[in-house]
Amino acid sequence: MNRRQIVTLNNPRHKGVKPVRIGSGLSTKVNANIGTSADYPNIDEELKKLKVAIEAGADTIMDLSTGGDISAIRKSILSACPVPLGTVPIYQAIVEKRMTAEGMFEVVEEQAQDGVDFMTIHCGVNFESIGRLKKQPRLMEVVSRGGAVLVKWILENKTENPYYQYFDRLLEIALRYDITLSLGDGMRPGSIVDAGDQAQVQELIILGDLTKRAWEAGVQIIIEGPGHVPFDQIESQIKMQKEVCKGAPFYVLGPLPTDVAPGYDHITAAIGGTLAASAGADFLCYVTPTEHLGLPTPQDVKEGVIASRIAAHCADIAKKVPGARDWDIEMSRARKELNWGKQIQLAIDPERAREIHEKRKSKSEDVCSMCGEFCAMKISSEALKKN
Repeated sequence: MNRRQIVTLNNPRHKGVKPVRIGSGLSTKVNANIGTSADYPNIDEELKKLKVAIEAGADTIMDLSTGGDISAIRKSILSACPVPLGTVPIYQAIVEKRMTAEGMFEVVEEQAQDGVDFMTIHCGVNFESIGRLKKQPRLMEVVSRGGAVLVKWILENKTENPYYQYFDRLLEIALRYDITLSLGDGMRPGSIVDAGDQAQVQELIILGDLTKRAWEAGVQIIIEGPGHVPFDQIESQIKMQKEVCKGAPFYVLGPLPTDVAPGYDHITAAIGGTLAASAGADFLCYVTPTEHLGLPTPQDVKEGVIASRIAAHCADIAKKVPGARDWDIEMSRARKELNWGKQIQLAIDPERAREIHEKRKSKSEDVCSMCGEFCAMKISSEALKKN
């Protein structure tokens, strides 16, 4: 295994953070997105979401704020965040009207100085990938917020993407602050019918070339991937990415194998995420029930993290990550023994498991209210002991 196939998220300026390793042979990690919007610029609400996400087991957090004082919000989140924090610098650049080449890089350096551990930079959105998008039009053009901003900027200014054109400058900043660059999928498909098209593949080829340049400069790299992808294409897309980007850690949003489940897209993403991670993806970005509908609440954040953690764990079992099956074996033993306290303790969401068990309790302490005296485990265990 190439040692570059694992990254360690840890900006030394982010005090009190627990470094997180992502990549080949390791357990699948889960990220939770939080952040303000113009309609809801409340930092207190985002700090609640941060707390909920950490308690639910998120390995990393991303601050995607686009409302209020972006710098102040980021610093508040950083100071309260015990896990690596990621950002998308182009968001601050567009909100603060700093959309010049110099302004875009200034934002990156400011965020690095603050202690941000990893950053999504859409380096693969350039004249070449935009040309592919024009050549093969989509049902849904560009659904990446950062990607769309750069497409507009490039076309209006008739100038190449500064993050692509001056990629070496980006590498210098990343190396200076030990930032992991997450090369963003600005051309990710937002509909299953657009998956695997020319724009998506061309961007991936560009990111593969940039990965080699980053490694030569000593910079850690993550590659971001789709998006909305039909179930039967997910495995091949993951393998293509791993091949094109030389095994660099792969970070996926979902993927979502259907477009028709608003309100339940955390479940849709868990279905796609399980297959993606079992096929080689290393890092899952959660999706909440409010995806495509609005800004998530703290409860939505929790549900999104839990759904992604279930997907990650299922994939770790399939990938034979050391220790992954042990958790399930321990739970099975607790179920065999009808040990409700132990089952709740081992549950991925103990609070929810306890709430359900208490709400519909059986009259008998040793069984649940689903089967009662007809509990299969109790009947079979007693029968086998007697005979």
